[in-house]
Amino acid sequence: MDKLSEIKELMQQGRAKNVVTLVQEALDEGIEANVILNDALLAEMAIIGDKFKREEIFVPEVLVAARAMNKGVEVLKPYLQDSSNISKGTAVLGTVKGDLHDIGKNLVRIMMEGKGIDVIDLGTDISAETFIDEAKKNHADIICCSALLTTTMPEMKRVVDLVKAENLDVKVMIGGAPVNQEFCDEIGADYYTDDAASAADVAASILEGRAC
Repeated sequence: MDKLSEIKELMQQGRAKNVVTLVQEALDEGIEANVILNDALLAEMAIIGDKFKREEIFVPEVLVAARAMNKGVEVLKPYLQDSSNISKGTAVLGTVKGDLHDIGKNLVRIMMEGKGIDVIDLGTDISAETFIDEAKKNHADIICCSALLTTTMPEMKRVVDLVKAENLDVKVMIGGAPVNQEFCDEIGADYYTDDAASAADVAASILEGRAC
């Protein structure tokens, strides 16, 4: 088994320390950092995301694989500082004001990071104004809003309205258990996805379109 395949196998098993060791060994052998990042760490996270989407694996498996991936990325970062492979773009992510749920949001962050997206995780109970301020500060391409309570969903509309009022060049994605495409259309958001893996896929496609 070659080094990249070994890294992918260990990442799937969630063996973070072993991933760190093998990533360093791969670098020492002369394998380029961007190759290790794209062909091993991100490639395997994409596979894990697809399996999660098909319900072949579940949250615990995703979390341990993501931890292993992040540890591997930490080793690579010094070698990638001048490389465009570090990030494909930036997404600002949070659960809207009045809502403290974060499991779905955290999964979206993991899946997006697995696509090579720089994610600014604002946490929970985030106001529309904070989403806008952070998007501007971080030159974000995408604002991602999560809600698990029907009572907090109107805050998503406030985000959309502020984006339009300030004429920001940013896409708004929404998701969460009570959210659906009808609500997305109603408030004028750009995208709705019903699971974390799909959210990452859509975000990646938005960024790829902007890069063209």
